[in-house]
Formats: sequence, C-alpha cells, structure tokens
Amino acid sequence: MRKQPVVAVAPPPPSELDVLAYGRPAPAIVPPAYEAAYTLDSGDKLRVVIYGQDGLSNSYAVDAAGSITMPLIGAVPARGHTTAQLSSEVAAKLRNGYIREPHVAVEVEAYRPFFILGEVTFPGQYPYVANMTVETAVAIAGGFTPRAFRQTVNVSRPSGERAMRLVAPVAAPPPQPANSRPVRASVSTIRYIHSSCL
Repeated sequence: MRKQPVVAVAPPPPSELDVLAYGRPAPAIVPPAYEAAYTLDSGDKLRVVIYGQDGLSNSYAVDAAGSITMPLIGAVPARGHTTAQLSSEVAAKLRNGYIREPHVAVEVEAYRPFFILGEVTFPGQYPYVANMTVETAVAIAGGFTPRAFRQTVNVSRPSGERAMRLVAPVAAPPPQPANSRPVRASVSTIRYIHSSCL
C-alpha cells in the first residue's frame, strides 16, 4: 500500500457571514497546550521490565523517599523523573558491573491518588487518570454541589519541601487572539483540589 503525501491546508479566510454574525472574524481554534510528561512520586506503582532478565523484571512502588528498590542495584531515585528518565537511570546502574547491554522499559502500572475536598458531591481520594484536567477531577468526584463556586478551584501540589498553592480555572478559558497561547490546568502532580462555596 502506497502512502499518501501529507499536505498542509491553510485555514479559509474569514467569511462575510462571520463578520455579520459575530462582528468580527471567527476566532481561530487553537489546540490545548498540554503539560509535560507525567513525573513520578511517592505512591506510584511501576512495572520495570529488563529484557532477558526475568528475575529483575517486576512491579515496584515508589516509596516515601521517592525511590524504587531493585535487586542488585538497590535504591534508584524516581521522584521528579519521567518513566523514560527512570529507565535510563536503571540501565546505567545495571550497566555498572551487572549487565553488559541492559534494555529497560518502565511504565506506570497504577498512578498515585489525588484528593478533592470542598463543595463537590463526593469529596475524597481518587485514582489519577492520565491527562486529567481540573474539570475531569471534579466530574470524578460527582460534580459540584449547588453551593459551589464553579469558575475556579484552589490547587495544592508538592514543590520540593513545600506545597505550592494556585488558583486554576475549572474549564478551558474562552478563545483568545491567535497570537496568545491557551492555558490548561493539569493535575498530574496535584495532591489536593479544594472547591470553595459562594
């Protein structure tokens, strides 16, 4: 089967109908900006596979110190690393006198939980879902109560030794001019979300 060439298509020029209906050309649709790759922390459960080494391939939990402990090489720091970075670290330690050419794959088997408090139907602890947004986190907790302030939420996330607190929009902001970049609040490292009431 022959591949078709990829052709870039320019967006159509603004129509007179857009100007009549909206008083201006229709806003350009900009895809959401996603946060960087998921970073590991305490509570994540990982599946580490070392090809050809069934005795070393296993599931490992990131402990309270932010490390995983493996046979032969001991503790490997995982906190703040992506799965690709951890894979490289494990391979480097195995290459240091244990395995000549280690091929290591790391994947998240179970994400650490996040907590949602305040004016939601079912506050509590929930499992994180990949690419989660504040809006989906609220939906997982059963949605807002009738008394909730629905525009923003307070978000706490670990940042080194302290917790960083910020205010995040619940839904994506309205379309902006074409030269600006949208903001997407992601909860990959969020520990607590608090929704306040009016």
